[in-house]
Amino acid sequence: MKLVSAKLLPSPSLSRAPQAPDANAHVTSQTCLDTGVDGGYYTPASHLLEVEGLRILLDCPIDLSALTAFSAVPLGASSSSGDAEDLIRGVPYYRSPTAVAAAKAGRIDAVLVSSATGLLGLPFLTRLPGFANTKVYVTEVAARMGSLMMRELVEMHREFVRCYGPDRDQSPVWMEGEKLKKLMSVLQKITTEDEENNNLAALVSLYSLDNIEECMQKTQYVKYGEEVCFNGMLMLKASSSGLELGNCVWTIKGPRASMTYLPSSIFVSAHALDFDYSSLKGNDVILFSDFSSLNGMYDDNKKMGEHIVDETDILLASNSVFSTEKSFRDDGMDEDETIKFLCSNDDIAEEIERISFICSCIIDAINSGGSVLIPIGRIGIILLLLEHMSETLHSSNMKSQVPIFMISETAEEIITFTNALPEWLCKSRQEKQGVDAELTLKPFMPLAIQVLGCSFLSGIKVGKIDPLLGLLKPKLILFPESQKSLCPATDKQPWSFLYYSKGKTIEVPNMREEFEVRMTTEVAFGLQPRQLDKTTAVARLKAKLLLSNGQYVLAAAKSELDRSERHLLHWGTVDASCIPSALQEKGIVCSFSADADYSAPSDRERVISITSPGEALVKVTSERTTIYCDDEETAERVYDAFRSICNWI
Repeated sequence: MKLVSAKLLPSPSLSRAPQAPDANAHVTSQTCLDTGVDGGYYTPASHLLEVEGLRILLDCPIDLSALTAFSAVPLGASSSSGDAEDLIRGVPYYRSPTAVAAAKAGRIDAVLVSSATGLLGLPFLTRLPGFANTKVYVTEVAARMGSLMMRELVEMHREFVRCYGPDRDQSPVWMEGEKLKKLMSVLQKITTEDEENNNLAALVSLYSLDNIEECMQKTQYVKYGEEVCFNGMLMLKASSSGLELGNCVWTIKGPRASMTYLPSSIFVSAHALDFDYSSLKGNDVILFSDFSSLNGMYDDNKKMGEHIVDETDILLASNSVFSTEKSFRDDGMDEDETIKFLCSNDDIAEEIERISFICSCIIDAINSGGSVLIPIGRIGIILLLLEHMSETLHSSNMKSQVPIFMISETAEEIITFTNALPEWLCKSRQEKQGVDAELTLKPFMPLAIQVLGCSFLSGIKVGKIDPLLGLLKPKLILFPESQKSLCPATDKQPWSFLYYSKGKTIEVPNMREEFEVRMTTEVAFGLQPRQLDKTTAVARLKAKLLLSNGQYVLAAAKSELDRSERHLLHWGTVDASCIPSALQEKGIVCSFSADADYSAPSDRERVISITSPGEALVKVTSERTTIYCDDEETAERVYDAFRSICNWI
């Protein structure tokens, strides 16, 4: 073990280290439990880490895609027709492969939640008896938003229960009939090949309001930039990811390694605090978990104004991004230029352009005597859309004529809550808060629908991945195998890649050859150092190796160090010219070999023959001094003679 630095500490809160640290051991393993099914926003990826013997779950979402196999609650006896006949009429089950896989693992010590959507599957887990002591860390905003989302999901589920009856303990009837084929076909579209034989295992009945309450009682709120200590061993810190209100990137620091958990992030946001990438610099490992794809935006945007996005546009856009990235990598841009590139306002401009496009479509629909139904996606985008829509209606003299309805049991609470969060908003939003929209909880039925698709950026653009990594300077990156082509490894990169895939566990090597061990003030003041050379002093100590706030600490032992002469430690090369006088002072008669020239190089072996008070042989080299003697008393006297001319502690 190398002592890199010794820092004085006050009497800290200490816990015993589980074992002596091994610098060459694997301290972390990572298993991807789920990669999500929609690019990572609504169903973010999730991972299971084992760090220093602790199991840490990263996000626990719910996958609502299985609901497409279930029929909506009928409004009347004559409302069934068309494709609805092929759907399952019954209380739906929900898909949470993360919760199922985590429950199978048997123990979770802590859960780190990066977003409100990453919280939605957690009650599936915390309602199980084996997870009573699991601790959940999440920002207050993500926790409040996630709680409201879960409550609304339970309220919507109750409509199915009222129609079809309560859930049963045993498997529902539709799991044994023809309708099961419909569900299986849906599941096969959203799962990977390695899951197809286990599709039904991830289906679970929905949790209750009591389960939600029990889950939220396990949460500990954290603020951006606040460090919290878990189990005395790990230091956890949340930093803004820029994607959404309360979303965060996690830093996990242990005594031998530091890791960044990087989910979907946006450098500059029009509503949330910007991505705090600077707090991630210098961490050893980055777990890259942003599964959003740049090209996915172009695939869904069929028309914006008069511009049609085709495959040529996609190719040109992709080439432009990669070309920009390559120029930054090859030209050796400095840190200031890299930051300027990463934090440009292009992302905001694209968001505003899409929102303006939606507002123009809204005006066209209203002028045609129609209504507009907008599915709720990212909360921040909805807030921006409400504001721009209100301004557009006002400029068109339609504000008093067009009512705005939000079909949600929790809409009023969500809007009220987000308007009271200045510290979580971006700077421009802090200066301009409030949404001028009438919130009335009433459903409406459009007579005809024209569908327009418009996607919003929900993660790091491909061209910004490499410059970001160059800024953060990690030693190792855990990157999804499925996105390997988006960020290929090159010989010029100072970092290494390990690629992960769903359901596979990879061992993360220890990236530090040396690490810090601190010591308490009591131990430091008890040291008796001796100067080894101009820059180094050494001292002996007897201490206990403990853990405090993610750092190894040497604390005072109960018993004192034995400093008797027989327990001294010696070092250094024996000065050959001092040997004769040292032996004579102890009454030892000796002779030296004929080639024992004291002026010869020190790496040459010298042999000393001792004849009195007993026979012995001493061999002296630059690396060691060896005493050969059968008589214990003679050996002791020779040892004392050599000890007198050696340095010791």
